[in-house]
Amino acid sequence: MRVLIADDHDLLRDTLVMFLQSQSDIETSSAADFSEACKRIESDDPYDLILLDLNMPGMNGLDGLKTAMTLKGGQRVALLSGSASRDIVEKALEAGAAGFVPKTLPAKSMINAVKFMAMGEQYAPIDFMTATEETPSHPLADKLTPRELQVLKGLTEGKSNKEIARDLDITEPTVKLHMKTLYRKLDASNRTQAALIAREAGLF
Repeated sequence: MRVLIADDHDLLRDTLVMFLQSQSDIETSSAADFSEACKRIESDDPYDLILLDLNMPGMNGLDGLKTAMTLKGGQRVALLSGSASRDIVEKALEAGAAGFVPKTLPAKSMINAVKFMAMGEQYAPIDFMTATEETPSHPLADKLTPRELQVLKGLTEGKSNKEIARDLDITEPTVKLHMKTLYRKLDASNRTQAALIAREAGLF
């Protein structure tokens, strides 16, 4: 079984290689960034599984995952991360990733996960996928609808109505309507004041 591990943290990468090499049936190669990983995929003999760190240089999030999956006629690629959200993981699995391996996984579980994915199965830790993310209630956020919160977030990022409309896939007049409601609910007279109120309240 051949596995490629691509991660920019030397210690973690070397530790993973050591874990996997301790299994007599696993042969590993490694890369320090996305571009090196792509070169290895293209030039080496086929791998049974490729583990890509979500945040390493050149990866560009899920774009890197999708690119790697198309190389050399199609590859089994899994994400490796210590900070991925459940939303990212779900999108990766929907895109056809072989799975998701948290960096916090114990060595034995990681070896089992790698073997599982290399054999063609899809893997993600059940406790990670079913964990409930508790978002603390915020008095200001409680006043607003989810869409109003999205518009307000765009405001705090200094985006124009046009940019907010494009990001949320709604029309500019709809953004303006949400702004009016926002100003009233926040007791703000303009977009700058609304953004300041949100920032001072620690909403974003």
